[in-house]
Amino acid sequence: MTDARPAQGMDLPGSGLDVAKMPGHWLLARLGKRVLRPGGLKLTRVLLEGLAIGPADQVVEFAPGLGGTARMILQRKPRHYTGVERDEKAARWATRRLPSNPDISVVVGRADQTSLPAASASVVIGEAMLSMQTAEHKRLIAAEAFRLLRPGGHYGIHELAVVPDNMPSEQRHRIDETLSSAIHVGARPLPPREWKSLLEGVGFHVVTMGYARMHLLRPLRLIQDEGFLGVLRLAKNLILDGPARRRVVAMRRVFERHQRNLSAIYIVARKD
Repeated sequence: MTDARPAQGMDLPGSGLDVAKMPGHWLLARLGKRVLRPGGLKLTRVLLEGLAIGPADQVVEFAPGLGGTARMILQRKPRHYTGVERDEKAARWATRRLPSNPDISVVVGRADQTSLPAASASVVIGEAMLSMQTAEHKRLIAAEAFRLLRPGGHYGIHELAVVPDNMPSEQRHRIDETLSSAIHVGARPLPPREWKSLLEGVGFHVVTMGYARMHLLRPLRLIQDEGFLGVLRLAKNLILDGPARRRVVAMRRVFERHQRNLSAIYIVARKD
């Protein structure tokens, strides 16, 4: 198997795994894709606008991954930023790509049990990570966000949803199975109504929510998220790496098969 010029590459999370077993999001990162959120950069920007992060804010981000959203957050100049990343390689990767500043840090830890002080944040954000958790872990992570926030603080999520809300459970199960098989990570997206109920169930008041098409691997979205040079880099790496190309084609095939029932969703919720 060829190197595929993973960038910046071999220290990426999952880099020690065979392509056939690598989680889909880290495979795409290895090939040069830098935006790994279901709604793309556009929905991340909408989420950040909804959170209205400013100089007075203390921000905690769950699972910052490659640090793309962290850099967007830091452009808004919050007073303090902490990323909580379970994967040590991802934490190192993100740290190297963020400014060196005592008020900016990425720590290795679990989103459901961060060990950060209660009521220490005004904003908590997490993207594309709850969808991969069991129902109980979703609840625990949302509850941890609630614990970390001071009253009046906001929690923002950007996740994968299944639509419509009344989808039969058998169809949802089939979608979960095919997604999990393609991306090699347990996929458990919720309908919009259940995402809202999840947050309300741990004490949040939902302020706003919105949607975008889940076009992660479609050409137009790739150009919007990665730019022309980024798409060329990704295309070159796919040409050079046959096993990775077959995995990506399989993922795209699954996304397209279920495209009418998959959506990106963002929610901003407040701790009253």
